[in-house]
Amino acid sequence: MDSIKAVFWKPDPKAQMQKCNRLIRENTRKLDRDMLQLKNLESKTRSYIIQASKRGQRNPSQAKQAASETRTFAREMVRIRKQSSRLATSKAQLQSVQMQVNEAFSVRKIEGSIKSSTGIMKDVNTLIRLPELTGTMRELSQELMKAGIIEEMVGDSLPDEALLEGEDEEAEAEVDKVLGEVLKTPEVPGTRVDVEPVEQEPAEADTDMEDQEATLAQMRGRLEALKS
Repeated sequence: MDSIKAVFWKPDPKAQMQKCNRLIRENTRKLDRDMLQLKNLESKTRSYIIQASKRGQRNPSQAKQAASETRTFAREMVRIRKQSSRLATSKAQLQSVQMQVNEAFSVRKIEGSIKSSTGIMKDVNTLIRLPELTGTMRELSQELMKAGIIEEMVGDSLPDEALLEGEDEEAEAEVDKVLGEVLKTPEVPGTRVDVEPVEQEPAEADTDMEDQEATLAQMRGRLEALKS
């Protein structure tokens, strides 16, 4: 029935604008949820860095292992922050799309026609490639096509360099910066403080290592889940 109507009646501009705004709001809420999860993950990672550093200070025999763990967690924090920055940029682009879409519909209401926008097409093309938004952004692009705001369906394309940030090994300078910030010292992890050493049983050390590895695996799983 809807397909028959489409032949004889043009889509209602008001309904089109409402649907576009609904899809944009859905995407914005999705980004907000993902950024909140990343913020919580960053907070946990910070605590893991501090815990590992303190363990190395308490027990010099575990200092080397603890220093390695702090750098590993710091690399994860660098990845988390890069992804958070990417999502924040995407949210700003999405808000820009919403303003441009509403402006285009307002012009249509006044002038009786609508002009396609290369600016909106460019932003939609960028956003549709984000794993977090692919489905709803594709639906939004179809609605924008129907409304005449963009001229053609945005196709799939290979991820650009921005989407690949964090996949390569992070520069050691970035890791050092994170460690200096979290541990409140310009030194790399392993800086000694006057703390009485506490002997640690081998079994307990093994348990700590297993716990840290499990924690790291869980963190990486959460980070990958946010990307997919």
